[in-house]
Amino acid sequence: MQRYAIGIEFCGTQYRGWQTQQAGVVSVQETIEKVLSKIANEPIIVHAAGRTDAGVHATNMVAHFDTEAIRPERGWMMGANSQLPKDISIQWIKCMDENFHARFKATARRYRYIVYNAPHRPALLHKQVTHIYSELDIDKMIAAASKFEGTHNFESFRAAACQSNQPVRHVKHCRLFQHGRYLVLDIQADGFLHHMVRNIMGCLLEIGQGMYEIEHIDTMFAAQDRKAAGVTAPPDGLYFIQCYYPDQFELPQPPLGPQWLNLPE
Repeated sequence: MQRYAIGIEFCGTQYRGWQTQQAGVVSVQETIEKVLSKIANEPIIVHAAGRTDAGVHATNMVAHFDTEAIRPERGWMMGANSQLPKDISIQWIKCMDENFHARFKATARRYRYIVYNAPHRPALLHKQVTHIYSELDIDKMIAAASKFEGTHNFESFRAAACQSNQPVRHVKHCRLFQHGRYLVLDIQADGFLHHMVRNIMGCLLEIGQGMYEIEHIDTMFAAQDRKAAGVTAPPDGLYFIQCYYPDQFELPQPPLGPQWLNLPE
């Protein structure tokens, strides 16, 4: 058996998230597995670094698969991308040893959430960003974002359906910055709970709209109750952009993605 690591870019609008679900529900994982299985002429199971929600996008989702099929790396790439739908693309592939695991060897994961703050909705960025038409207190939102850094119990910021055994996560950075009409939340942690980033963004947007003060975040943490933390932001603006591994694996680190993801801080 040979193990391959792959980097996947996808637009999640047409999918019910990454993970394979019941029959009739289209997922990114199942779509890729069908294509790779056809190329390998054997069943292929793809293991990813994380599980994205329905409608969420990725620019470099790292995954791996094992196969007995003998193909050159270029053959896997060309074959897969010629058969995958246009909203999923394998960006790179690398032959790995059995010590690599896309999920369990990952040391951190990073997301960006993009808000387009303007009076009128964008047409070309439909489903690629979240549009907020109301005026926001950006300075207050920037200050509030840092409250999520460090080690916290994120019980109030995970979905009721979250299957994680425990809600404590370490957030290395949680930064919000403005670039013209764009607001970008850049967050990196050792792991994420179901809806965690979207719930944090929802909290920041409510603060920006003057619904409560920054200090109320402490009350949300202390409550350890999802009902204490407000709305869940839409999936449209959320992107899985990076996964970090020990240097020994020497995985490619491509650019973050299109223009609205590469905006400088």
